[in-house]
Amino acid sequence: RPHQFWMTGFFNPQGFLTAMRQEITRAHAAKGWALDMVILHNDVTRMFKEDVTAPPPAEIGGVYVYGLFLDGASWDRKNVKLVEPQPKVLFTNMPVVHVYAINNAGPKDETKKLTVQYYHCPVYKKPKRTDLTFILHILLKTTVNPDHWVLRGCALLCDTK
Repeated sequence: RPHQFWMTGFFNPQGFLTAMRQEITRAHAAKGWALDMVILHNDVTRMFKEDVTAPPPAEIGGVYVYGLFLDGASWDRKNVKLVEPQPKVLFTNMPVVHVYAINNAGPKDETKKLTVQYYHCPVYKKPKRTDLTFILHILLKTTVNPDHWVLRGCALLCDTK
């Protein structure tokens, strides 16, 4: 099994991500995980494709994906967050993203408040953003209100043409 996957190379990336969810659900079946209660989650790493030398940690599972381009924003690799794009730069290459599944059936702890803001960034196959080219949402850390990136039209693309 490869250590990382090129998201753009899949004809049906949603099917690939569903298979990954099924794999993790089966691995945690003894803990009572059910496929309909498992959701996708992600961590943006500091690594690029060339830096990945091993698969994701076995206790978390999931997959490393690469080949995504950020449109409408730029990525601060040092601080791992969204920033304003550089002038005349349309697309920014994203680092490797660790996509994995978590169980959403656990008890909710309302006492914990998130101090970090996340933008639910949509991922599309092509620059033409329709429901037919939508793949999933990826959480990207930001220091400004996530609505700022919505108004900017920020999205991740598998292909820039």
